[in-house]
Amino acid sequence: MKKIVLLSLIACVLVAGGCKKALDINPTRLVSEKNYWKTLEDARAGIMGVYGLTRSALADNNGHWIYGDVRMGNFDSPIRMDLKAVIKNDLKASYPVVEALSNWRRFYAIINAANIFLERIPEVKANDARYTDNNMVVDIAQVKFLRAFAYFYMVRIWGDVPFITSSRDGSFDNVGKTSKDAILEFVQSEMLAAAVDLPYNFSSGDIQQPGNYYGESSGRWQGNLVRKLSAYAVLAHVAAWQGKYADVVTYSSNVINDYTRAGMSYISTDNLTNPNGFFYDKNNNQLFAFGFVWGHQEGSFTGNIESLTLAAPVVNKNTPDIFVPKDSILSIFKETNDARFNIDTTGTTHSFDRYFTNFLGKYPVFSKIKVILGGERDPTFRLFSSALVFTRLEDITLLRAEAYTVLGENSRAIDDLNIIRQRRYNVDQMGLPNPDLWIRYSEPLHGSLIEAIFKERQKEFMGEGMRWYDRIRYEKIKQTNAPFLQLINNGGIYWPISREVLAQNPLLTQNSYWK
Repeated sequence: MKKIVLLSLIACVLVAGGCKKALDINPTRLVSEKNYWKTLEDARAGIMGVYGLTRSALADNNGHWIYGDVRMGNFDSPIRMDLKAVIKNDLKASYPVVEALSNWRRFYAIINAANIFLERIPEVKANDARYTDNNMVVDIAQVKFLRAFAYFYMVRIWGDVPFITSSRDGSFDNVGKTSKDAILEFVQSEMLAAAVDLPYNFSSGDIQQPGNYYGESSGRWQGNLVRKLSAYAVLAHVAAWQGKYADVVTYSSNVINDYTRAGMSYISTDNLTNPNGFFYDKNNNQLFAFGFVWGHQEGSFTGNIESLTLAAPVVNKNTPDIFVPKDSILSIFKETNDARFNIDTTGTTHSFDRYFTNFLGKYPVFSKIKVILGGERDPTFRLFSSALVFTRLEDITLLRAEAYTVLGENSRAIDDLNIIRQRRYNVDQMGLPNPDLWIRYSEPLHGSLIEAIFKERQKEFMGEGMRWYDRIRYEKIKQTNAPFLQLINNGGIYWPISREVLAQNPLLTQNSYWK
């Protein structure tokens, strides 16, 4: 327990503390003391530390949602000037949050912790007979995946970044940038190798991880750890970002063909938006996620989407930090049978408070995700514990539909799109004949196939940190939006590098768009 607490303290130092070098690695030397890396417990503390640093990096300053949902996205901000700057892509504006999100230090904390783990874990194997070959194999696979994931996440934000795969005992010279393309090739290789070694589930009798993982049953690990299908799911995203759509089909098919074997399922609209549903705690359907588990005292006032989106009457806050304007809601949710939100021909809303609360008020409250006080809907509190979900089965299904469309296999793309549509559209209450015709994709009703797929993604994953990256892929496919294509070609889709980082490392230059 003391060592787990130590790892938590190290995480705090790495995320919040000052640094002398551009990558701020030195504090992690605390975990390389000679009395460490000796026991099974050391191994568990080490791997949980890498997971903890990853969660902290994504949640810090609500970065995952500001990067993915706020930047040039569906949301507006009533009063926060820093968020207004991000919405307008004014990323050199002088605000503490914008500057903090321009700094990649917290991601290199993940990478260094992973490098130390990979270098030192053989010592545990040599010193503690309880630490089996299999335990080390699945631990190494997870840590390599998390290191690769950190690089993938950074490449999407900054493009070319420094590339480091050894800890050098915590003492570093300055390092220049490596090409994003070369880094993504490394990411793909590492994730593929991890997918081979990872089980479908932990502590579940999987041949690749027999017995109870670190002595705990499956309930402890469900939704908490990287699994085989987690790796393939993120690989599908990596390939889509590279424009390698044949690979997207391969990796996404691995997930879709085997999800029942992993104990997963598609989720209903009620489950998606219920305070005690999909985003509550941790569960197997969170394909790759980081939980804020209420039972582990992980509730927080920030670092969850709710801290940005919720306001009265859902919680005791007068105005949300971000909201979706009414005209945007009506332009996005046009279908009168959409169970997430719809307005019928008489102007009556049928949202059931699923996606939006207080629609007729000044600021509609985005309430799709609302895990308050461990699932209790108590508006007098603002203590949240929703999981940060990077990907889920619905995401991978629509990603494969996108890939099939680009590859010209439209009938297969339509089949995947309809898998999602049949779970999100309800025509029974409308008394319409031939209800299936109203659910299934139709070009006259829903527009071109690629537009329908991305429109479905826009609705399905609103508030999950995907919109910005979806928009970039969409514009690359369509090639019709000249200003946005110019932004892509000029590097304007990346963030500027923090002034602090540039001052510390003379080998780095500012991203060209922001010079």
